[in-house]
Amino acid sequence: MAKSYSPKEHAHPILVALATIGGLALLGITAFSLMMVWMARGIVFGPSVYHGDKVGVVEIKGVIADPEATLKVLRDFRYNKEIKAVVVRINSPGGAVGASQELYEEIRMLDKKKPVVASLGTVAASGGYYTAIGARYIVADPGTVTGSIGVIAKIPNIKGLMKKLGIKTTVVKCGSFKDMGSITRDMTKEERALLHGVMEDVHQQFIMAVAKSRKLPEKQVSAIADGRIMTGNQALKAKLVDKLGNFSVAVDWAAKLAGIKGRPELVYPTRNRLSALREILEGREADAIGNIFQQVLKAPINRSLSYETW
Repeated sequence: MAKSYSPKEHAHPILVALATIGGLALLGITAFSLMMVWMARGIVFGPSVYHGDKVGVVEIKGVIADPEATLKVLRDFRYNKEIKAVVVRINSPGGAVGASQELYEEIRMLDKKKPVVASLGTVAASGGYYTAIGARYIVADPGTVTGSIGVIAKIPNIKGLMKKLGIKTTVVKCGSFKDMGSITRDMTKEERALLHGVMEDVHQQFIMAVAKSRKLPEKQVSAIADGRIMTGNQALKAKLVDKLGNFSVAVDWAAKLAGIKGRPELVYPTRNRLSALREILEGREADAIGNIFQQVLKAPINRSLSYETW
């Protein structure tokens, strides 16, 4: 009598496990693909919570190095007639001088067309504060770390390590300062003096920008422009900020300056898939995915005010 076939007798446990893993991987890929489609459509991270006249919100986070995306958002808000005022939310320890200056100048140009209020978060120091002074008014939390009006350059020196490893370098140059800042040798007195002169000039530019923006005498700014950090409370006493308060205080002030009646609608720039992938690569995948699901579940997409920021 022929024996009946039973799939259970021939299903090897390893094959079952592989099939399960493959199915889960397929589901993961499908979910990730759907997420990419939603991001490509321009999901608004940080949805609007009010329904009135519009206040734009520009976020500056982390080290300031490549400002192009933020500059584009600032320009778009400057020319968008639906945006009546702008709040620049800053959480940055600083960064490159040129990048900070570009943001400062762009915010100043924006403020000439519509009021801009800077809201300082956990930290807005050095280049972060440089950026803030482009705004008409500055709001900081009492415990915000800010200030640090100064300039610094750090040049590593691996001369000793190279000697131990038996590695030598040959430099061919035209111009005695062309390889200034080389990490393979000590800096000469002449190079140090030149670099110090450059940094002093940049430092003076910083001081003058603060004095002009805050309407303070240069001597008064110079007295605290030694790189020191201070709290928001101390900055208020030093007249480096205008008011103590959180993000909501800054929004209300911007709305009042623009003559907005009632609660304004907050308009955030949209981020495409590249911005989300950057968040994931920077270890912020939980926040990114959380924002996506929040948007999918309950937040409307504002297509009339859509800006690519990355």
